[in-house]
Amino acid sequence: MSSYTYKARDMALIQSNIREIVGSKVQLVTNLGKQKPITNFGVVLNVYPNIFTVQLFDGAIPSRKMSFSYADVLTNAVDITLC
Repeated sequence: MSSYTYKARDMALIQSNIREIVGSKVQLVTNLGKQKPITNFGVVLNVYPNIFTVQLFDGAIPSRKMSFSYADVLTNAVDITLC
């Protein structure tokens, strides 16, 4: 059984890329296990050392804030597409 260790430069690159789209509208596809992927739209609010936050929208109305780790993006548990 092999174990993959995340490289700091991978996380730094993901954080840098997300920092560039703060304030932009994005499409998030979350795949968190056995359930089918869930698609949401929102705006990237903030970038922190270990997580980033997204304000999700239900139609034109802001519905809730969610946070994701950079490891979620690295492991494809969350896919972010700029709208």
